Amino acid sequence: MKIDSSYKPTVAPVAPRTTQTPTTAGSTQEAVSLSPLAGSLQSTEKPPVNSARIQEIRQAISEGRFTINPEAIADRLIETARDLVGKRQA
Repeated sequence: MKIDSSYKPTVAPVAPRTTQTPTTAGSTQEAVSLSPLAGSLQSTEKPPVNSARIQEIRQAISEGRFTINPEAIADRLIETARDLVGKRQA
């Protein structure tokens, strides 16, 4: 499939959903609650970053020598999906 600049996607506007609870005269307060899963996803630890590898990939992309292995991507995606399904069933 070729993608060119003639494609113009249409996006319907979506009104934001907010929950507002009146507190005092004229002011409102938004309430937010997170599930336990969302709370566990918020971690203060940051994953390790290999700046040299990132620069190497950027250079390869700019020079046109970066290759993509779709089979490896598909295999890892399927593996990740299986892991997630396995964790849900456990």
